[in-house]
Amino acid sequence: MARGAHVPVDASGFTLIEVMVTVAIIGILSAIAMPQYRDYVTRSRLADAVTGLSVVRAQMERYYWDNRTYASTGNFVSPCSATNKFGDFVISCVGSPNAQGFTLQAQGGGPVRGFTYTINQQDVRATTALPARWGSTCASKWITRKGDTC
Repeated sequence: MARGAHVPVDASGFTLIEVMVTVAIIGILSAIAMPQYRDYVTRSRLADAVTGLSVVRAQMERYYWDNRTYASTGNFVSPCSATNKFGDFVISCVGSPNAQGFTLQAQGGGPVRGFTYTINQQDVRATTALPARWGSTCASKWITRKGDTC
């Protein structure tokens, strides 16, 4: 090579600015996506409460048709006497069932701690407790989506 000849520079890398812009974009997308994903996963776990309450309510209705009471009688034990677990939810009776009624409760634990749902013999569904960031309770339906209203 002759003296003073120009040697081409290899331009196949990234500049610091390009890398910083890429990291900033990934950070912004993560800040938006992570809370949405967390809420999506929580909503999927709330299905355990709905399923559990529906299953145990059906058991209570079958028991009622066999015994004409929701309470335990003689050798027949009400399904309300057992504590059932569905996913992260514990399904149990609120108080003791009587001849004419019962109230089932699904109380969340672990990642769904703070969620509590109920249902009674008349199929009245209620949300009795929610984490503050999810909204307020409702006496007439189950709130299973963040920001949903009564």
